[in-house]
Amino acid sequence: MRELHQREFDIYALALPRGHGFGDRPPIGAWLSDDGFGCGIVTKDVNDTSFGIIVMRRRVDSVWTVTVKEHGFRSRAEACAYMEPCLKDGSPREALPPGIRARPPLHDFEERTPNEIFKLLVDGAHSRAAWILNQLYLALPNPDQNWVSDCQTKNFHTRLWEAQLLASFREQGLLVTQPYESPDFHIENRLGGKAWIEAVTANPTVAYSHFNAPPVDPPTAREEIFFGPAALRFAKTLGNKLDRHYNQLPHVYEKPFMLALADFQAPASMTWSREGLIGYLYGEGAQEIEINGHLQAVAMPRKQLLGPTQFPAGLFSDSRHSELSAVLFSNACSIAKLNRVLASGLGAPEGVRYTRIGAFFDRTPGALKNIPFCLDVTSDEYRRLWPQGYEPWSAELEVFHNPYAKYPVPFGLLPEATHWFEKDGEKVCRSFYATSVLWSKTLITDVRKPAPKLEDFQVNSDPEE
Repeated sequence: MRELHQREFDIYALALPRGHGFGDRPPIGAWLSDDGFGCGIVTKDVNDTSFGIIVMRRRVDSVWTVTVKEHGFRSRAEACAYMEPCLKDGSPREALPPGIRARPPLHDFEERTPNEIFKLLVDGAHSRAAWILNQLYLALPNPDQNWVSDCQTKNFHTRLWEAQLLASFREQGLLVTQPYESPDFHIENRLGGKAWIEAVTANPTVAYSHFNAPPVDPPTAREEIFFGPAALRFAKTLGNKLDRHYNQLPHVYEKPFMLALADFQAPASMTWSREGLIGYLYGEGAQEIEINGHLQAVAMPRKQLLGPTQFPAGLFSDSRHSELSAVLFSNACSIAKLNRVLASGLGAPEGVRYTRIGAFFDRTPGALKNIPFCLDVTSDEYRRLWPQGYEPWSAELEVFHNPYAKYPVPFGLLPEATHWFEKDGEKVCRSFYATSVLWSKTLITDVRKPAPKLEDFQVNSDPEE
């Protein structure tokens, strides 16, 4: 058996019902059988220092299943000795439980023609992204029967978003289940916090090919940034989901309910559309005004979005939609994210360099600009941005709380996300990670060529551009 690097183990651990949430018995080592069908974990109790083991094995459809869970060993060596034969190296994979259908392979096209994005994953530079996406698919508790066909064809980004949400939730130690067709996820922490989550993507009004699509120019006027087409697209996307009245389902009734939103409304729109979501949700933007010779950020309220429809702004400005507890958002639902989370921990594939350029949020009191950056994803400087020593799944996850929610989401339910909420009439931000990326792009280049530098790119220092 082979001892696993922490980052590789963290990927496999996402298949556990609570992911990285081991409670008072955290892992102190993990191993993979030589045939790759067994994974053994040794744990140590923080209270009485006793040792335990957890063994997962692959089913015939490659899904991990826990086959052994024991505790009470006196030493790590004793636990390892008990664990090794439980891996059953060289034995056939586990049979399917009664009544469970085999999960179709993600790589099996049958007679379908895959989309260009899915084809891209077979490229050498993206092979790791393909591997991680497959691991997340296999880790889903109960994926939709059309998950594979959707991922391969017209709904790749919707399924990618669901996979990233699973990783973000279980990275935070949440019990993640999919007991009903809708909503997509139920999450629960060890303190009793619970919520239902429906995943949704903002899609273009006119379809376009995501494969190598040239980016569209972002808006420049302040009102358009916060209340323009991006905000309207978010409004219609969220409105369509709210019209389905998930909160009236018996299992959701009188419980916290969130919509999880990722943006694909235009090529590269996720690099600039976030402010449109803020403008729509709270009916408020921000602008810089000179006061007594100094620039200051001043609120810019608005009751309608721009355009002839005069769509109301401020979904969270009153109690009209108190059934919606919060909106989750990430500006990093992408193949690049899949590449970075592994490369930052295990290094890039031979001959490949991943460079991330973008802007950090400047937390300095009174700061009006952001901090441009250009970093090699495998560099020590980049790894030091995160306490884990590599990029976490939850790094870009934000929770926009509804101040009028009937059933609020406790902050502790998603502890590693950035939370936006109202306190004493003001918008407050609470972050787990010291580093917040406002927007970014990831470049894949040949290591034989000079490394990109920040001055090679037109990176504006304004956080809204």
